[in-house]
Amino acid sequence: MNWEMSRVVRTITDILIVPMIIFGIYLVLHGHLTPGGGFQGGAVIASSTALLIVSYGTLGKHKKDLSSIEAVGLTLFILIAFFGIGYTMFYNYLAGTGGIFGGTVPAGPNPGYINTGGTVTLMNLMVGIEVSAALSLILWMMSRESGIMEAKDKGSEGMEVKG
Repeated sequence: MNWEMSRVVRTITDILIVPMIIFGIYLVLHGHLTPGGGFQGGAVIASSTALLIVSYGTLGKHKKDLSSIEAVGLTLFILIAFFGIGYTMFYNYLAGTGGIFGGTVPAGPNPGYINTGGTVTLMNLMVGIEVSAALSLILWMMSRESGIMEAKDKGSEGMEVKG
């Protein structure tokens, strides 16, 4: 199935791709404060992959990159979980320590500071990386199997082989 989307679809894709990825990153980073988190943000980021596949019919040759990114996200998630093993697995050892991820939560309603999550923010980030890469890899493989991402052979269109 060799086809190409119209210029309008490709232009809208070019316009929407960056806001989709930024919104996905927002969902990942604010997962401990608002509805969202690593899985939801990763799914939004992976939907940008689906949009690229539908619009352009290709992602290039990034299968190895996606597999590596997925493995790194999962490995870092497990390592962060094991760092707190002195207390219990997944212990939030950064909460309230100060610094970039261990800010103290003020009394009263949470004002929405990103750095108050401790390891929850880091875990959301790793889950977001893993989910976006895994779903993108699944979409890539499905599009390869369906024939959407086949290379176009421009030289053989309309020509018959004489024998």
